[in-house]
Amino acid sequence: MNPLKALREQLGKLQRLAQPYFLPLDANGQAASGAQFLLLILALVAVVVGVTLLLLTAAVGVSGALIPELQGRFLPGVPQQVASLWSGPVGPVIMGLAAAGSFCFWWFRGRLRQGRWLPWLLLGVIILLILVINGINVGISFIARNVDNTLVAYDKDGFWKTVAIYAFCLVLALPIRAIQSYLIPKLGLMWREWLSSRLLQRYMSNRAYYVLNPNDESQEEIDNPDQRISQDTASFTATSLSVTVEILSALLTFFSFIIVLLSINSTLALWLLIYSVAGTAVVVFASRKLVNLNYQQLKLEADFRYGLVHIRDNAESIAFYRGEKQETHEGERRLGGAIRNYNRLIIWEALIQVIQRSYDYFSRFLPWLVIAPIYFAKQVDFGVFGQASIAFSQVLFSVSYIVNNIDRLAAFSASISRLEGFQSKVEGIAAARAGAENGAGGELAPKPADKASSIVVRHVDLVPPRSSRTLIRDLNLTVGPQQRLLVVGPSGCGKTSFLRLVSGLWPAASGQVERPPVGELMFIPQKPYMLLGSLREQLCYPQPPDRFNDSQLRHVLTEVRLPELVQRYPDLDIKQDWPRLLSLGEQQRLAFARLLLNAPRYVVLDEATSALDVGTEKLLYELLLQRDLAFVSVGHRPTLVDYHDTVLELDGTGGWRLLPAAGYSFGRTVGTDA
Repeated sequence: MNPLKALREQLGKLQRLAQPYFLPLDANGQAASGAQFLLLILALVAVVVGVTLLLLTAAVGVSGALIPELQGRFLPGVPQQVASLWSGPVGPVIMGLAAAGSFCFWWFRGRLRQGRWLPWLLLGVIILLILVINGINVGISFIARNVDNTLVAYDKDGFWKTVAIYAFCLVLALPIRAIQSYLIPKLGLMWREWLSSRLLQRYMSNRAYYVLNPNDESQEEIDNPDQRISQDTASFTATSLSVTVEILSALLTFFSFIIVLLSINSTLALWLLIYSVAGTAVVVFASRKLVNLNYQQLKLEADFRYGLVHIRDNAESIAFYRGEKQETHEGERRLGGAIRNYNRLIIWEALIQVIQRSYDYFSRFLPWLVIAPIYFAKQVDFGVFGQASIAFSQVLFSVSYIVNNIDRLAAFSASISRLEGFQSKVEGIAAARAGAENGAGGELAPKPADKASSIVVRHVDLVPPRSSRTLIRDLNLTVGPQQRLLVVGPSGCGKTSFLRLVSGLWPAASGQVERPPVGELMFIPQKPYMLLGSLREQLCYPQPPDRFNDSQLRHVLTEVRLPELVQRYPDLDIKQDWPRLLSLGEQQRLAFARLLLNAPRYVVLDEATSALDVGTEKLLYELLLQRDLAFVSVGHRPTLVDYHDTVLELDGTGGWRLLPAAGYSFGRTVGTDA
């Protein structure tokens, strides 16, 4: 890819990630344009420069009025420079631009409410501190020149006066540096909190967490969403701000010290520009491989970490199987991929560092080579050597920012691609969901599929995602209030897939599925979900934990034959590792307790009693019958027929039959006609 095109794409991704935090949507829900965002950034710089000039003018005026002798001692020449700014066109132009910048923020005031002004304020303070530090650095270069000249001239009084000025600059700069070092990560932390929350909400909306299927390593488009929301977000926000501040500081340093260099010798400034541009081009060309290697390293490290988490979450099963050897092999496979990629990465990083070191070493000779002839010709004083070295190093550092930070920028570019790719994917899922809920031309569909009063399946073909195999063909059925449907068939015929279709997890390849709205349809899998929380939260899920009182919770546990759980944990707010403490049978009974508390009108049960004895299974189904719930069950036990009125028989080749449950026998041959 063309380097300029790749740069434009990365800048576009950076804008899509950064802009919504600093400039939210307008009243119509439209995102701000890149031009508006850039305008506000320029307006902020103009306002800060104007405020800096006002503060400098005020400081000079106050110090001159209160302590005139100290002003002459520590601010030599500064009052005259400030006066020249105001007497010429520079001062009024700066204040005019600052006023225009303030007007821009006033114009966008409606978009910066609800705390969005705070990031701009902190960013403005950071820029102000950068300007002050940059001014102090320029002053230090002149101080260094005077120190050398006083030493050569054996001017004792002048030397100590200059050293006192230098000490004053250090005392002034240290707290400013400390404040800046705090504000930058603080703003990054605020940004991370907002961005992580935003991505998490979108990840959990429209079942994006389910659609992305992060555990499928064959689908490499979006891997390890957990890392992208946590680690990549933290890295992106912190690095974005630090890189932005560093680039701004580099630009200010360049313009400040290039003036100093031009005042010393224009040839030195010219050679500096040629050397820095050539060195940057060489490093950028050599480091293109780093971006891809860093991207792959982030993915492989996340894969390795996920494998270790998987072992921890399934420790008991692995121990029962004595599967340590296989798990070790899989862990070493994932580790090996990360190690091999990192080995290539350190080779390239070593090559880049050699180029960087060479670039840095040779740069130290240039000031000597250029300044020495004019010094020996007695055209400049000795202090120019020190000042030129300082100014040259500062300008070289600013124009060599890419050279000095290429490995960091490569990792930053990789994190931008991963994070923006994740954001685009979850937004695409949301857009697809919105499009599915609308008819052609944006018209609302006449009857939303998730607001029906019954489960209705009309002429549906069921094909699993990323597959071409038709599990069920032209299916038609209705499950109304108080109706009970049992789904049977050989293993792999599509029973659980049918439940995913009914629950809305899988779309129909053709036909239409209508289902009750959210809250009236509940799914109970064979292995119930145990969240990270208290016993109270387990029972109330997905309702808020304060929805039911303690007596209701204890009563429902007794109903599903879990009274010993109340005795073991009388404090319902206790938090434990429930999947490890509770057997599968206890988890299934707890899931039924959760179901009874939520009281939906329809229930989908995927072998939800497979780990229970027949007596307990009968008790639980009778509880559902007593509450007049309609349900769809999948199971293999013949005793399940007694609790259903209709049987859906699948044959695994697309065929199906609806039969009365009365008199149905599990042992007979499955039919193929529809």
